[in-house]
Amino acid sequence: MKRKTISSSVEFEGIGLHSGKHCKVKIVPSDIGKGIKFIRTDLAESRPINADISTLNNTNRCTVLGKDDNTISTVEHLLATLYSLEINDVLIEVNGPEIPILDGSALPFYQKLNPLVHSTELDKEEFIIDGPLHFQDEDSGAEYYIYPADHLSIQTMVKLNNENWPNQMADLHQLSDFEKEIAPARTYVFAGDLIQLYENGLIKGGNLANALVLEEKKYSSEEIKQVAEALGIEEEVNPRRFIFNPEGMRFSDEPARHKLLDLLGDLSLLGIPLRAKVIAKQPGHQGNASLVKHLKKELIEFKKLKNKPSYDPTKEPIFDLIGVRELLPHRYPFLLVDKIIELSEKQVVGIKNVTFNEGFFQGHFPDKPVFPGVLQMEALAQTGGILALSSVDDPQNWDTYFLKMDNVKFKNIVVPGDTLILKMELLTPIRRGIVHMQGTTYVGNKIVSEGELIAQIIRRK
Repeated sequence: MKRKTISSSVEFEGIGLHSGKHCKVKIVPSDIGKGIKFIRTDLAESRPINADISTLNNTNRCTVLGKDDNTISTVEHLLATLYSLEINDVLIEVNGPEIPILDGSALPFYQKLNPLVHSTELDKEEFIIDGPLHFQDEDSGAEYYIYPADHLSIQTMVKLNNENWPNQMADLHQLSDFEKEIAPARTYVFAGDLIQLYENGLIKGGNLANALVLEEKKYSSEEIKQVAEALGIEEEVNPRRFIFNPEGMRFSDEPARHKLLDLLGDLSLLGIPLRAKVIAKQPGHQGNASLVKHLKKELIEFKKLKNKPSYDPTKEPIFDLIGVRELLPHRYPFLLVDKIIELSEKQVVGIKNVTFNEGFFQGHFPDKPVFPGVLQMEALAQTGGILALSSVDDPQNWDTYFLKMDNVKFKNIVVPGDTLILKMELLTPIRRGIVHMQGTTYVGNKIVSEGELIAQIIRRK
């Protein structure tokens, strides 16, 4: 699939739900591959804010991105719309601290942006979930189950904890359903929370035209009047079926649908489309943000595993053990490469079969054999040595010596029976015999160790 932007600029304006300030938004096409960025045009020294979890500032009743005074609030509805339209590259200019709430939903954004979607020539990446994942945010109680799927789908389960409002569930089966099923769902609040939110500096721009106000109990006419006066609501409020809004609800499960809308917007902060089925119990901005931070770590591992070499034991290697012995001076018990399955100018891949017969298992450790991490680095170095020696005409007359290890990490235990896939990639061209490589060791679909290794090849005297 290709990355998408928009064919021309589009503008929105309105009041900010929490700041109460009138803001204008201009969304313009961006360079391919630049991603989604916000910029405050009202600040003299504004800096672009990436729509990424790394720029998250706050999750109190909305998603806030940025740092210090250079922040932008309530981005989730617009980001959900961009995600649903698969738009990857735009610049969002805002002349205030908040994205306008409009009617409280994402529908106005969708209706203006949909006709402008424009495909580019650049392929886009996806984060493909390859196994079940469970995550729970301890602070908020939000719980998420994620499963492999052919495309993104989301289900939200919401407990409103009120006898007037039963538990609700909403589904987005595919992104093409967003316009009709999710985009119209408005932000909501219980009437009993309104005054406290207002006193905490929030919902200064809230009214019945941009938010769904629900009763958590049956309010008397006097109580309704008090709430309306406290919030500066001038229109007459006549609750029906426990809803303050005269027009009622757009969906019987509108709160659950809006929670799904918010979750989609927060998931966009992963910075890469997600291919998975997501089931969320009691999601909220705080839990969503914690989930995305967790997924970001998984994404880093996914990108590394994406480049994991494939190993077919039945395929004839480039060098078998005899060939390896002809290139390397190491011998038992310190020859740690069994064969080479890939070799190019910039990369080499070796194999090490770990057996209990290795001598070091007698002491590392008795009754709990663990392949030493330092020997994993040695195995990588020997593999890299073959790449280095392949650059000279008479490799049998050269030796490779370790000079330095940097950023070494051991992530998983290696035990007898494991097969190590040893990948070494050149980070810089070989000069004066100095070889600078990135090494990664795999067992199955796990990275077990990695590090930067520097070695030098020296002609034997």
